[in-house]
Amino acid sequence: MNIEICRALPEEAGVLTGIAIAAKGHWGYPERWMQIWKPKLTIDAAYIEKNQSWKASIENQPVGFYTLEEKDNNAWLENLWVIPSQIGNGIGRALFDHACRLSKEGGYHIMRLESEPNAIGFYQHMGMHRIGERHSEVDGQPRILPIMEITL
Repeated sequence: MNIEICRALPEEAGVLTGIAIAAKGHWGYPERWMQIWKPKLTIDAAYIEKNQSWKASIENQPVGFYTLEEKDNNAWLENLWVIPSQIGNGIGRALFDHACRLSKEGGYHIMRLESEPNAIGFYQHMGMHRIGERHSEVDGQPRILPIMEITL
């Protein structure tokens, strides 16, 4: 399987949104929660233009993506999503490694993210560790979102 990683284009916003929604839905969240999260999972052309956005493709078919933002003088990994049919096939690792390399080349020493709770194990396996958490709620239910980082 040959994974190609290249810049995402603004006109691919709809495809990336579809990947994000499918990947989030993979965790079995209630439909009501998915509807609440849909605006946050929606990627638009302006977001792609503003932030470094990278997609992974297999045989010219997008199968995952991520974006990098700068916050507090650190690289922040945002929106790392892989279509459910490709989870466990190395796409997430390839995207994560690409983000680390790009961040380091950009002069960052630390990369952080706010983790989907179900993805904590993946990020720990990639070498990240928990440095804090953000408390939130969805539809009246409390959620704890781990803040994680890796030294580049």
